[in-house]
Amino acid sequence: MLLNSQVLVLNRLWQAVNICSARRAFALLYAGHAQVVALDADNNFLTHDFHSWRDFSAQQPDHDEMVTTVSFKVRVPRVIVLVLFDRLPKKEVKFTRHNVFERDKNTCQYCGHVFDRSELNLDHVLPRDRGGVTAWENVVCSCIPCNTRKGNRLPHEARMTLIRKPKRPKWRPFVHVTFSTQQHESWKHFVDLAYWNVELSD
Repeated sequence: MLLNSQVLVLNRLWQAVNICSARRAFALLYAGHAQVVALDADNNFLTHDFHSWRDFSAQQPDHDEMVTTVSFKVRVPRVIVLVLFDRLPKKEVKFTRHNVFERDKNTCQYCGHVFDRSELNLDHVLPRDRGGVTAWENVVCSCIPCNTRKGNRLPHEARMTLIRKPKRPKWRPFVHVTFSTQQHESWKHFVDLAYWNVELSD
């Protein structure tokens, strides 16, 4: 039954935190606690509240994952993002590549421009071979040209300035989920993030 099928749940950082039933997803959506994440025609991720998801569903009346209510048909969501996740336990934020990019908002901390993650590196403010550690307080996002320009020097030695001093973020991390069940194709983008969520170390 479609209402018992599985839906991937993301937190506000768009990280996979849980799997719930479609029935539960609809309840969260209707209550305004979550939004549906779906691809548009150009393969961009868009979010929908309950009403816009119902309207979106109406544009695809023959979709094979429709649930029928008394007055309308609505498509079963496959990925939802929580609007709130305040009930998660407070825990230290994992020091991962993904979380460094989240903290720095995909922005080079030297030139201030926003880049695609494929165009960003992680830079040790105090280079490792000069005693710099791989830690929140010494690692920043850097675009490839700035990273090359800085090289193995301190920022001031390269006549560069950090936009902001790096520090440990205070937001709450995601709960680790093990996906032992069969995954829906639309989950792929969100559960193939192992590269971004491996703990960094020296």
